[in-house]
Amino acid sequence: QVQPVESGGGLVQPGGSLRLSCLASGRAFGRGDMGWFRRVPERDVEREFVAAFMWNGRYTHYSDAVKGRFTVSRDDAQNTLYLQMNDLRPEDTAVYYCNSYPPKTGEWGQGTQVTVSS
Repeated sequence: QVQPVESGGGLVQPGGSLRLSCLASGRAFGRGDMGWFRRVPERDVEREFVAAFMWNGRYTHYSDAVKGRFTVSRDDAQNTLYLQMNDLRPEDTAVYYCNSYPPKTGEWGQGTQVTVSS
């Protein structure tokens, strides 16, 4: 079972950048697909998909909302998943989580808050 710990969130102005990290302890990444998700606590019940990095083939997949602005990467030796977020917009404000892809119910961490505001 993966126990993710997300970090790197914060307050940033529109157009700015942040890099999120997810340390997934409990088991090595191994051959697992991993993804980033987000949720606006006051609005959303479910977490929406943001980006994923597939182990087999080493290819990536993004939601239309972030395509071209966000880049997902992973360091298997460090059991860490990253999300580089550029050209941030107010609508990117949310709590960001990592999980297996597709996500597993028992493997949600606390998330990291990203706030985009001037």
